[in-house]
Amino acid sequence: MHVPFCVKKCLYCDFLSFENEDKSAHEAYAKGLIKEIEEKAAFIEKAGMKYTVDTVFIGGGTPSIMAPALVGDMIYAVKQTFNVDVNIEITIEANPGTLGEEKLKSYLSYGVNRLSIGAQSFDDRMLKTLGRIHSPLDIDRCFKAARASGFKNINLDLMFALPGQTLETWEDTLDRAVELCPEHISFYSLQIEEGTKIHDLLSSGVYEGMADELDREMYRLAVKKLPEAGYAHYEISNAAKPGFECRHNIKYWTMEEYLGFGEGAHGYIGGKRLFDGKTHENSASDDISEYMFTGLRMMRGINLSDFERRFKKPVREIYHKEWPAVERYIKDGFLIMESGNIRLSEKGIDISNRIMSEFILQ
Repeated sequence: MHVPFCVKKCLYCDFLSFENEDKSAHEAYAKGLIKEIEEKAAFIEKAGMKYTVDTVFIGGGTPSIMAPALVGDMIYAVKQTFNVDVNIEITIEANPGTLGEEKLKSYLSYGVNRLSIGAQSFDDRMLKTLGRIHSPLDIDRCFKAARASGFKNINLDLMFALPGQTLETWEDTLDRAVELCPEHISFYSLQIEEGTKIHDLLSSGVYEGMADELDREMYRLAVKKLPEAGYAHYEISNAAKPGFECRHNIKYWTMEEYLGFGEGAHGYIGGKRLFDGKTHENSASDDISEYMFTGLRMMRGINLSDFERRFKKPVREIYHKEWPAVERYIKDGFLIMESGNIRLSEKGIDISNRIMSEFILQ
């Protein structure tokens, strides 16, 4: 469920989002989103499709800008219109500058059981560079309030390769995140997109870009330190304590079906991609390509027997033209093929986009 509102659009943000704190606009949007839930549920039922909803992800924008009752109404609509798993995972994204203990307790009462806090950095200068509205102190307060409210599953989002960031300041952010002991930590390299304010600042020389090698050093530091602190590195940019992997995001990486609600939401169901009110019917090649390049994001990689079961042919047969290039990556240690799986090695992650492009069928 996509909530596009935020207090202030971050300098790097390329997502569909709007600076809007108007409560009446929030109410109208929630009402429209609930109507969309009801309409899609009715369509699925009429088509005779049977599904159980076992994860919900409320993303943004900044969903935590909305009144908790509106979030509750949206969750209630899902529970009323779909068959819902008793152990459902319900995540809400939140900005530390928008949360207090009362709001957090309300979320829990409405069924939210996983909180994803957009911390990004524990360095105040870096937060200002990104245009964030919160401070490192806000992150601490927000996290402790979430624990006091009863949240037992919390993610911290972190970003590295920021303009002016050093390896030392990134290490400090990692250390302070680990000290809080969240169940899950996401760590993403800053992506510079055209049309964003940070792109303009870099282009004009106000900000200085990050050298590729320092970007990779920061990444390697994270994948070294987090497992040492008890976090399993289970996806290229995600680590979790055992049993706390993000169930919702794993659906994306393993090409399971999901529905999207709201202005910027995407869905994948019945072999169709749904976005912006349009429908794209995936070809067999689309499905195979997407399965490979999303599955390779997982550190366990792709199970070759599962691939053959799903697509009715072995991976080598489908990728017979590309296989010599794949074998070179295996020989050079960028891909590992063992125990019936194919996966990226640690050094393969550094050139993952290049490797994944080999698996895009034309």
